[in-house]
Amino acid sequence: MDEQSETSRPLSAILSDVAEHPEPNITVGELSERFGAQALGALLFIFGVACILPLPPGASTVLGAPLLLLAPQLVIGNRAPWLPAKVRERTLAVADLNKGLPRAIHWLKRVEAVSRPRFSFLFGPVGDRAIGVVCTLLACVLVLPIWGGNILPGLSVALLSLSLVQRDGILAIVGYALTVTSVSVLILAFNIIAAMFHQAFTLLTGA
Repeated sequence: MDEQSETSRPLSAILSDVAEHPEPNITVGELSERFGAQALGALLFIFGVACILPLPPGASTVLGAPLLLLAPQLVIGNRAPWLPAKVRERTLAVADLNKGLPRAIHWLKRVEAVSRPRFSFLFGPVGDRAIGVVCTLLACVLVLPIWGGNILPGLSVALLSLSLVQRDGILAIVGYALTVTSVSVLILAFNIIAAMFHQAFTLLTGA
């Protein structure tokens, strides 16, 4: 199937093909080729979703690393993803992807059914770069070993990147709102943990 026909297909259809990949592993390069012209947004979506899957501790650090490579490319205006050979050759286990892909595809189909290009002022040279900046900051959070701290940032990246693919400003607005929520939750959690350590230190030292 050529690139033009791939890009005319809904993202959910391409992901369904990925879920049914006959080999046990699929490379990042293969994923990029399947998504064609929408590869940059689609790869951001894939890794955003992967970061919220119920995978072993530390998995979000590994899966968040490609986001640190991809998201800044939006900031500099890349239309297609540049991937070094080592990243292109990195394999993902289809079985691991299928822990979350079927559910993601189910919801993606529902979103695609009502999604359409709108609020175009949120995209373009400035809007796409703004999404790239936000996704880069979220990727910095995702690579940190914070237990449970990957869910909201990963979902934010998934929504913002999907808005790029669909050119749907409503999705972008929801993604930005979720980003604000993510940051607020992380700050609150940090303050609570810092207060607990301060209280424990005070009790131990008698200060």
